[in-house]
Amino acid sequence: MRLPFCIGCMELIRSDKLVFEYVRRDKNGEVDGFVRAIDEVSLEINQGDFIAVLGPNGSGKSTLAKHLNSILRPTEGTLYIDGMDSADSDKIWDIRSTVGMVFQNPENQMIGTIVEEDVAFAPENLGIEPREIEERVKESLITVEMLGHRKASPSKLSGGQKQRVAIAGVLAMHPKCIVLDEPTAMLDPVGRKEVIRAIRALNDVENITIILITHNMEEVIYADRIYVMNKGRMVMSGTPREVFSKPEELEENHLAVPVVTRLAHELRKAGMNIPEGILTRKELCEAICRS
Repeated sequence: MRLPFCIGCMELIRSDKLVFEYVRRDKNGEVDGFVRAIDEVSLEINQGDFIAVLGPNGSGKSTLAKHLNSILRPTEGTLYIDGMDSADSDKIWDIRSTVGMVFQNPENQMIGTIVEEDVAFAPENLGIEPREIEERVKESLITVEMLGHRKASPSKLSGGQKQRVAIAGVLAMHPKCIVLDEPTAMLDPVGRKEVIRAIRALNDVENITIILITHNMEEVIYADRIYVMNKGRMVMSGTPREVFSKPEELEENHLAVPVVTRLAHELRKAGMNIPEGILTRKELCEAICRS
């Protein structure tokens, strides 16, 4: 069984006082100042971790995601990916082979006329041999439960299926880590469940490090650790139970606390013997029965 967030595991990602500033320009295009989107963020992520990064819109979480794949590079501070300095331009492609990215809109990552062509695109660009590509495409589609759709047109798939194909395309690169930036934001409830189930399987079975960027609190209860961002800074961190035990602090950072967590918190304040950090309806029902 995989050991969650274990001490002594191999470190995969480490940042120390990471800073990133956007250039702000006036209506004439002249530099008018700088906006600090990431403000001295430090974190450590081990191989095999399932990490969730929460934050409201404009918190800097998507900017952080782009650093992990070297789409952006630090203004100040350091970020190391599998021992590689992300500021080193010679390491960009090595970093992108180590950390794959899945974005909010799966259609933005689709270029093939059929599913298997789409999944094969990334390993083809890495110069992988055709026979190896064929094996990778098959194993990746099996992993996300989409092998039966390998000859289908991506345009005929549901939103959840398209996102799983996008994940398979990244998986075919054999990355150590996959960063998913709001992967369910455009999906219906069924599609969200499909994608979250696929993400958990990659982490539990394949031991791929998962970094889930989201503002949906319901999606992070299975994470090993949660980081909460606001205004470019890391303002909270801990296990899901530790973070969800502080609903007032979450709300101060403009995050909606899950209904079951809020209800458990209010019942505890009213005098019921309810433990902190309730995450699911089942846990709440069991706690009420015991109280």
